[in-house]
Amino acid sequence: MTDRIAEMFARTRAEKRPALLVFAPAGWPEFDATVEIVEAAIAGGADAFELGMPFSDPLADGVTNQEAYQQSLAQGTTTATVLANVRELRARGVRAPLLAMGYFNPLLAYGVDRFVADAAGAGLDGLIIVDLPPGEAAELEAPSRAAGLSIVFLLAPTSTDERIRAVAEHASGFIYCVSVTGVTGARDEIPEELANFMVRVRAASDLPLAVGFGISTRRHVETVGAIADGAVIGSAFVRTIADGPAEGRADRIRRFLREVTGREADHVPVAD
Repeated sequence: MTDRIAEMFARTRAEKRPALLVFAPAGWPEFDATVEIVEAAIAGGADAFELGMPFSDPLADGVTNQEAYQQSLAQGTTTATVLANVRELRARGVRAPLLAMGYFNPLLAYGVDRFVADAAGAGLDGLIIVDLPPGEAAELEAPSRAAGLSIVFLLAPTSTDERIRAVAEHASGFIYCVSVTGVTGARDEIPEELANFMVRVRAASDLPLAVGFGISTRRHVETVGAIADGAVIGSAFVRTIADGPAEGRADRIRRFLREVTGREADHVPVAD
């Protein structure tokens, strides 16, 4: 199985820039909108996409993402819908890394082993389960490793050295570093203490580090790129989608991401 995540970070490091990972819930704002949104994001400069698995109690998410999740659920989006989106994207030739981001309860309801098998078969590259710490992840970690799926754990500025070491021991693909203590949502400034946080994590792991929560502007991406390997844009991207009609959405997405990345290329990675 191709390690698309490792290839992405190798490429962006060679290009001397941070990888840009973009998040939006699957099955939103219309049930069938996900494929167009992902393809437009990649064309606009996103290097990877995190598909949100809608859940009724997304405790780590702020209002913007919570509202999007609720709309997605109301439209009938399920865990199976997310995997169907991944299969369609791969069938259409998208080869950028695709990750599922969400909470553990929907995986339990689906069946952990069944989910891992179906996710790998669909072409998913990794899982970001925000409420699953490494000490409780064995049920998911073992089958995922066997299937070639990366398990991305989160760390916060308040994480102890012990927690950082535990994540470093169990994580694969990259480590998701939360820029602030709190929920998702666009913010004006990147915390000054983020640089010291990155130093602590790098001392424990050689994995790429991606920073998320509060990243919303080109200046943020540039700031994060000086101290980390990737930046994650979630709420600001979701808001870009929500603030306009379906007509012209793909162009609006591409313009937003070109501005955030400073990249002018319009290229959708296709299958080799």
